[in-house]
This record gives sequence, structure tokens and C-alpha cells, in this order.
Amino acid sequence: MPHPIKTLLCVCAASLLSLAAQAEPVTAMTVYGEAPKYPANFQHFDYVNPDAPKGGSLSRSAMEIGQFNYILPYVDQGTGVVQADTWLYSPLAYRSLDEPYTVYGLIAEKIERAPDGLWVRFYLNPKARFQDGTPITAQDVAFTYHLLMTKASLSFRLLYGDVDDVVVEGPRQVRFTFKNNLNRTLPLDLASMRVMPEHYWKDHDFASGGGFEPPLGSGPYRVTRVDPGRSITFTRNPDWWAKDLPVSRGLYNFDTLTVNFYGDTEVARQLLQAQAFDYNREFSASGYAVGYQSPVLDDGRLQQRILAPNLPVGAQGFVFNLQRPIFQDRRVRQALSLLWDFDWANRQIMRSFYTRQDSYFPKSEMAATQLPDAQELAILEPLRGKIPDEVFTQVYHSPRTDGSGNLRDQQLQALKLLAEAGWHPLHNKLVNAQGEQLKFTFLDGQGGFDRLLLPMKRSLAQIGIDMELRRIDAGQYNNLMNARDYDFIVVQFPRSGDPIISPGRELYNLYASASATQPGSSNFMVLRDPAVDSLIDGLVKADSRDAMVHYARALDRVLQWGYYSIQNYYAPGTPTVYLNRFGMPKVPPTYDVGLDTWWQVSPKPLNNLQMSALANKEEH
Repeated sequence: MPHPIKTLLCVCAASLLSLAAQAEPVTAMTVYGEAPKYPANFQHFDYVNPDAPKGGSLSRSAMEIGQFNYILPYVDQGTGVVQADTWLYSPLAYRSLDEPYTVYGLIAEKIERAPDGLWVRFYLNPKARFQDGTPITAQDVAFTYHLLMTKASLSFRLLYGDVDDVVVEGPRQVRFTFKNNLNRTLPLDLASMRVMPEHYWKDHDFASGGGFEPPLGSGPYRVTRVDPGRSITFTRNPDWWAKDLPVSRGLYNFDTLTVNFYGDTEVARQLLQAQAFDYNREFSASGYAVGYQSPVLDDGRLQQRILAPNLPVGAQGFVFNLQRPIFQDRRVRQALSLLWDFDWANRQIMRSFYTRQDSYFPKSEMAATQLPDAQELAILEPLRGKIPDEVFTQVYHSPRTDGSGNLRDQQLQALKLLAEAGWHPLHNKLVNAQGEQLKFTFLDGQGGFDRLLLPMKRSLAQIGIDMELRRIDAGQYNNLMNARDYDFIVVQFPRSGDPIISPGRELYNLYASASATQPGSSNFMVLRDPAVDSLIDGLVKADSRDAMVHYARALDRVLQWGYYSIQNYYAPGTPTVYLNRFGMPKVPPTYDVGLDTWWQVSPKPLNNLQMSALANKEEH
């Protein structure tokens, strides 16, 4: 046989063997095929204590202000209970908390991804059960997918939009086929799907959130008590079929977990000091710094701690509604961005606790913090003329001041930009050619932002712009957001506030044209930009994490220089305040505060000396 032909056959044979190897069912899956951190025979995650005792309780405040309207967190009719997603329902595969995006089999004991990327197959664990003892089947998986796609939030339709079909191949085998092989995160997104019981939800109103009736779950906890709108209690299921799996060992240690909803953050602080509940995620710098001053804090019964300091953060900003004619000129948005004095507010109001945000991917490798390199320029060059010129030549920084509160120079810059956009002074007002004043309303559905924006209101008024601050209740606020009936609001990206660690299709929900006016989407800018759409397409289709990161940085630059929002700020980590009665693993997770890894060491809070003595006793 001639040598070249022999070589070609060897190469073909090797390729076929490689493809066959890739098609083998596995216990873990990563986005780009890189090796997972933990081997197939791992016993537990590094960030848990596998010997943590079970028992006790933890009661926490909700992160939302106001009441919940139903239990399910999967629909857009109001406010659901976010924790139900983790405690009540189990996913096909568990997402580890110390890797960017890796999933390990849970309900699905094995996962098989097509060599050509056009399907993913899940092999269900025969031991998997719902909480009533009914086996979890492939039909339940298919039912869950169709339920989410037809009756749940729009975010699911965007997340799973590249799925072509779901095929039940057997009682414990289900395959999802894809429209194309360009969405690298889709198999993991499907693996992260929580499985719901068909025999329960086919007779219940999922689309309206299921009301307050405790739903049948598949996870480590059951709902055992509901005080509608105010509190919900979950009780650990001692017979949970997955409690001894490696992905569950050391997790879900409390017998009872309670989530309390409060209408006022100061009330929550006072109740925590009175030991009415155990754990609060604090969102106010002043609240964190001085809101808990008390004897229980002094002696250590109440603890303050910044958790997950290395966790990337969710972006936040004051967002312009681009449907409003006054905000459709970039120069107007840029001018208004100059007149929010973060440096003064941070020093005078927020105790210099926060860092100004420059990126839509803060504290992550996706943030555009340097000039674009050759790889990123190759992505951006085809968009030249369709995106701001600054993208190619400048690194974006949010406007800064000297913190004195004097914005004279910024006001002059703003007036120049506004004059270019057609706004001119007339009788102490800034008006357009039709004599209409430049005015708009900041809509506040949670409170607390008036003190940050009142100085901006004064600065705007000094140059003839009227900004009204309007506070409304949470229900009305959600309705207006879904209807895109507002001028200027504060938004988190994504809405949950969770960081985007390994971005994919969820970016369509945040920034793509298709989601601009869809009720339930999180595109609160109402952004319709073909350049942004193409960058998201490229990111989703990226074939390596390095390529994805370059697309993310390119997207970041375009969003930054578009001045679609006045970027806010972020804390050095996750500020938390809790009663001193819990144990925590020595190694915390990187990408989460790790509350599900805690355990109870005392039924009542201990002072610092008592906790130190207990820790010494346990070590010996």
C-alpha cells in the first residue's frame, strides 16, 4: 500500500476512534469539552464538609422586598420563592460551585453528548424518585421541558431556543436534538433543568405560579408550611433518594429552612438583632456598617462577614428605556451619565464601601479593561461604522468626579453634548426645537435609591432638566416593567443579581433585539441593535472558552460605549449578617456564598469566646 494512503487511513481510523470516545456516556460535562475538576469516582466536592451533622434549622430573609405571590420561581406573574428552585426540585445534573460551568450527574447518572454537537442524551438513575415515591422517568423530563417552554418565563424559551425536539427513548432514557451545533452551553443548560412531576403538574395551574399549595418536588426538601406572602418553611426529606450521592454529600444539612419576606429592610435588621431569624444578605453599605450596632454584635452573637470575595458580580445600572424618544440619541444618554456623582455618593452616603462598575461583566475575565487585542479586533472590525468608534481606540471608564459634589465641569460637558443633540436653554429650561422640556421619571419599586438620585436631580435642574422620582409598590412596578412603561429604572443583569460566570444564550434575554419588548424578558433597555445581536451569536457559537471570552469583551465594549445605562457599583464580596451558631467548611466555594454547605453547631447564638471554645473542643 502506498505510504500516503496508509497514512490517510490511519488518520481516518484515529478520527473515528476519537469520535466514538467522545460519544461515550460520562458522569460530568463541561462547556468546551475540557476535563472537569473532579474525576468520575470523586466522593465529594472540596467546598463541603462530608461529615457535617444533619439537623437543626436556619431561617433567612428573602432577598426581595415585599411579599411573594406564589411559590414557584419559574413564571413572571409576580414574585416567587427563588429558593424553591434549589431546595424543592433536583436537576438532571448538579452545577459545581468551584468551576465556571461544569455539571455532574444527579437525576441523570450518565450524560452522552453527540460528537457533532447535535444532541444530548440523559440516562436517568433508576433510584430517582419524586417525594411521593413515584419514579422519575424520561417522560417527566420531556414534560418539564414542554411545560417550561409553554407556560414558564420567557427566559426559558430563550435559553432552550435551539432545541429542535425531545425524544423519550425509554423509561429512563431521553434525548434532546438541536437545530444546530453552535450553542455550546445548551447541553449543560438542559442538564441544569429541574425535573417536575407530570402526574402532579398536569392537574395544577403552573402558569399562574401554582398558588400557595405546597407542590410535589424531587429535591432534598419539602414545603411544609406556607404563610401566604410572608414566609415559607422547607423540611429536609430524610428519605431523599440522592442524599448519599457524591454531588449531595455535605450539602443540605438543616432539618428545616425558612424564608421570611419583609416589606422594609430596617425592620429586617431589627428583627435579626432580636434573633427572630438567622441570616440576612445585606444590600446597603450604611446598613451593613452601622445598622447592626448592638450588644449582640459586640460580643459576637451576631456576625458580619463578606462572603465569596472572589465571586464575579452581577452588573447593575440606571437604565434608559430606548423606546422613549428622548433617550434614542447617544449624546443625551452620555450627557445624563456625566451627572450622577458616584464618588460623592459613595463617600458621603455609602461609606466608601463600593467600587464603581465599568463593565457588564464585573470582576470577571470577560470584562473589557484593556484595549482590544488582535483576536478581539478581528471580531469587531466587520462591525466598524455600526458601533461607536471609541470601541476600537479607548478603554471605557465610567465618569468619575473629585467627590466634592461640585459638578460644574460635568454640567458644561453635558450641555455641550445636549446642544449637539438639539437641546437648548430657554427660560431656565432645556428644550428641543418644539419647545418641549427635557424631562423624565425615575421609577423606584424597592426604595432606597432616592438618596442616591436626589443630588443628580438637583444637578439636572440646574441646567434645566426635570427628573421626577416616583416610588410605587412592587406589584405595580413589575407590571410596568413587563409592559416597558417607564423612562428610567435601576436594573440588575441578570434580574436575579447572580453573576454571569460562563455566558451563553441567557444574553439573548438581556440584550438581544428579539427580547426587547417581550413580557418577561430582561431586556429592560429595550435594546435593538443588530451589532449586539451578532456579537451574542458569536459568543454562543464560540468553540472554546478563550473565544467566548473575546466575544464577551467585544460585547462589553459595545454596551459600554452605547451609554445604555449609568453603571452603578459593586461590593467587595457578598455582605452577610448572621447569628453565630453555624459551622462552615474550611474551603468555601468560589462561585457562591455556600449557604447550603453550612450546618448547625448550637441551637442558640454563641458569643466569640463560646464559639472559639467549641471550635477548639472539636479539633481535639
